[in-house]
Formats: sequence, C-alpha cells, structure tokens
Amino acid sequence: MPMTIEQVVERAHEDGVRIIRFLYCDPSGVIRGKNVTIGRLASKLVEGVGITRAQNAVNLLEQLVHIEGMEPVGEIRAVPDPDTYSVLPWLPGTASVLCDQLDHDVRDWGCCPRSFLKGAVADAASLGIRVMAAFEAEFYLAEATPDGIVPWANGPVYSSAGMDRAASVMYDIVSALERQGIEVEQAINEYGPGQQEIAIRYADVLTAADRHLKLRDTVRGVTEVQHGKIASFAAKPFAHGVGSGAHVHFSLWDLAGERNLLHDPEAGDRILSTLGRSFLAGVLEHLPALIALTCPSHNSYERLQPGAWAGSTVSWGMDNREATMRVASPFRGREEESINLELKACDSSCNPYLALGGLIHAGLDGVRRGRVPPEPARRDPARMTDEERARCGIRPLPATMQEGLAALAADPVLFPALGELLGRAILALRGAEAEALDAMSPDEARLAHLRIF
Repeated sequence: MPMTIEQVVERAHEDGVRIIRFLYCDPSGVIRGKNVTIGRLASKLVEGVGITRAQNAVNLLEQLVHIEGMEPVGEIRAVPDPDTYSVLPWLPGTASVLCDQLDHDVRDWGCCPRSFLKGAVADAASLGIRVMAAFEAEFYLAEATPDGIVPWANGPVYSSAGMDRAASVMYDIVSALERQGIEVEQAINEYGPGQQEIAIRYADVLTAADRHLKLRDTVRGVTEVQHGKIASFAAKPFAHGVGSGAHVHFSLWDLAGERNLLHDPEAGDRILSTLGRSFLAGVLEHLPALIALTCPSHNSYERLQPGAWAGSTVSWGMDNREATMRVASPFRGREEESINLELKACDSSCNPYLALGGLIHAGLDGVRRGRVPPEPARRDPARMTDEERARCGIRPLPATMQEGLAALAADPVLFPALGELLGRAILALRGAEAEALDAMSPDEARLAHLRIF
C-alpha cells in the first residue's frame, strides 16, 4: 500500500530524523535537491519546495545554459513521492525522498524527467504492458594519492582476493541499501582494478529508476563518509581501465504482474514471444537516438568501443555480450519469470527516468508497427563478415556525443515523446557540455566525470 503523508511524518519522528533531503535528478543526470527540517516536513510533503526553472538549465559542469523558458524567472515545485522515503544510514538523523518537478497546478511543467517516465508507463499500460526493470551498476572504488586519483582495493577479476580487499566498503554499502528496502541480488568485484558491480532486484520501471538514484547516492555516501575513499560511476574514469555500465535488464508483463509477456513456451529457438520480438525490433530501430539518453555523457563514448562488452553497434543476440541488446537465457525451472532483455549501452551518467522512458517509447513503437528484428548475431559483431553483419542488420552506433544528439533530434518517435521543452533542454545542455569537454584534454575530461558521477 502507498504510504500516506501522515505515515511518512510519523516514521521520520520514530527514526529520529532531523533533516530530510528533497531530491530530484536533473536532465544532465545530476542528483540535486534541498533540505527540509522535520518541523516543516508535513507541509512540504504536500506543497513541495520551490526551485527556480533555471536550476534545470545547469549542466553537469555547473554551467548555466541559456534555454528559452528556463530562465531564472518563475518557480516550480519539487514535490516528493512519499513511497520513496528512506533513512540515509551513512549520516546521522538524515532521510531522503525523491521528487517530481511540478508547476503550481501540480502538473509536469514540461521538463520533469520523472513525469516523462510516468507518461511512458501509461503509454505501455494502454497496450496492456507493464514494464519491469533493474539496473546492474558498475563503479570504481578509488583513492586520492600524491600522483592523483587511482583505483583502490585492487584484486584479480571475480576473485575471492578482490572480494576480500573491498569487503569492508561493500559490506557497508549492501547493508545500507538493504536498510532502505533495496534488495541486492549480486555484489562482486568486476573486471577493472578497483571496479565493483551491484545488481538489485527488478521492480516496476518507476521504482527501478528511483532505486538506481538511491544506489548511486548510497555507494557514494558510504564510500566517502564512512571510509574516506572515492566512488565513481563515470563511464570511463581511467584511461587504461575498463568502462563502467549500468546495464538495464527489463521484461514485459501483463498489467496484473502475473505473466511475463516475453515468454512463449512455443517459441522454440526464437525464445522470445512475438510481442517481445516486436518490442526488441523497436528498440533496435531507435537505438542510435536512444543512446543520447542512456549513454548521454562525453565520457560515455570512451566506453562504447568494440571488445568492451558495452555494445558499440545496433545488434542483438542470445547471451551475446558484445551485442548491444542481449536476450538473457532463462533459468531452468523458472523460464517465464526469468527471461529478460538486457540493454548494455547504458551507464550511470544517464538520468534513469529519461533512459527508461526512452527505452519504453522505442519498444512500443516496434509493437504498434508489428516490427520484426533481423537475425540475431551469433558471434562478436566485430568478428563477423560484412555479409553476416548485413544479414543481422548490424550498423555502428554514433561515435561521438554530437552524433548521438543529432540522432536524437532527428528521431521521429523519441524526440517528440520528450516534449518540446525537455527535448530542447537536453540538446542545449548536452551540446554545451560537449563543447566545453571537447576543449579539455582527455585526462581533464575524464577527471571531471570521475568527480561528478
């Protein structure tokens, strides 16, 4: 049952909370917000806190970008969702709630990413589809040294030694997530020195996006506050390290949540249902534009390279980790529940509401038009012949931020779905970001992302 405002206030008092963070994720993917004291919580849960329209015109480099309709004139409200209340275990007397950005009439003012995702959810529901998802997030643990910021807790990939060296931090991170009601399915040391991965339990897409923001905040907070180290979700924080993704695993269910619509027991080698194949085909068709929302930062494109298990082409395959879209093989005995699709071209510089909303709109376009995907890639796309690639519909993804933004602006489905103001804001903010970062050295640009995400 959804929490009421009265229940949130009562819980906050019981939890000994004095400060509550009203948080939102802006179009640049940065988590921002304001603090509210416990004495003002009841009223602010109803009316929200005021923020200037121009706050969303600040990009990740803290540059104020001029966007018509987002000047520092007029105010909107960050209105919290009571169900997102949780105590922040790494800080005394502090909790947070996640907010929609609404106008004075309590409606989306045109640039609320969370409202954009809610619209996509409603669009899917009109076709009898409920989208479930989870992020599988990779990040680096690092430390500041006289020689700069370097990875910390290094160990052989997927090894017990690597687990031991990061155990003190990872144990506290997992505990902090669980105390906030977030179920951790997997926590491992990843391929890069000092790189970790946490996968959380799937949920409806709005909850999945909320949880990913809480995951980012929790990992950073526990690592910095409790352990004096650095955590970075940047896509490629170290020039010679592997990239960090936030792979999206998702499945399509009926509205009652009783049947996974990707599953078809009669599909045989095709594995996916007809609906699932059409949704997949829609995502593939719009993928060049979609990565402007799922891999939106300048640093993202350093990760999207062949051989990086990140996806650098429009491609799909069965358990093919070099394909951008992977059909994850189901687990024996629970085939219907476990079959899902994985989008590998996603990282934590994204705003998760924009990423998931764009993914849904792309897939639904394929469903509405009855699209059929090409042949699956049965090998690494980089090692296939030209003939094999053509048969599988494989083509390169945009190679730069500017190319990705151009693809988004030209997409006949995704760009209109964003709405006029949000669409313009993304192009302006990311465009200014690309221009500024292009003027930096590669090392300076990587450091900027390492510190922000």
